[in-house]
Amino acid sequence: MKKEGHPDYHMITVVQTDGSSFTTRSTWGKEGDTLKLDIDPLSHPAWTGVHRLVDSGGQLAKFKKRFQNFEVKT
Repeated sequence: MKKEGHPDYHMITVVQTDGSSFTTRSTWGKEGDTLKLDIDPLSHPAWTGVHRLVDSGGQLAKFKKRFQNFEVKT
């Protein structure tokens, strides 16, 4: 097999949002680098079940205003 066909795996440290960390092999960064996660299984709604609505730039307010008089007829 060709050597240049494989990525360079090395050991890095991954730090989760709660401060816990673990060591793993990765192609990210360089040997000994630390990857700090912004979102991980401890904080992501898909795993925690906690969903928050964030109104970024008024998009949520704009949506609510547009559909405030919308009613479903059954």
